[in-house]
Amino acid sequence: MLSADYIVGLTDGEGSFTVYLLPPNAKHGSVHYRVQCRYYIKMREDDLPLLEKVQAFWGCGKIYFQKEYRKNQRNNYRFEIFHYQLLKELVVPFFERHPLESKRSKDFELFCEILDLAITKAHHTPEGLETIKQLKSQMHA
Repeated sequence: MLSADYIVGLTDGEGSFTVYLLPPNAKHGSVHYRVQCRYYIKMREDDLPLLEKVQAFWGCGKIYFQKEYRKNQRNNYRFEIFHYQLLKELVVPFFERHPLESKRSKDFELFCEILDLAITKAHHTPEGLETIKQLKSQMHA
């Protein structure tokens, strides 16, 4: 079993806290933006056994194959946790107890704010959506 310190280090080096804003899809009758919050670790395809250990550590999440189309790059696998409840009850408390050391700590703080707003459906109002957009614009800077 991997240690908490190992997960923190791996996240500092290969992880991400990412937010996607998807516009309303009138075809499906939606009128509001969708907010997708994702915690992931992406690694080369030959590191799949390590990502399986990461998944066992968390006890949840999915592993996806990600084909690489750029020359001189290898295919990857991506471990993700994206359900709001798992993020709020498992991932956030873990990284609050075991802080990140890299620049990802700022992304994590912004991610937590956006996650809270998304859970309360703040993006269903123009003001809330604008707040989420402003926070998101500060991520990965």
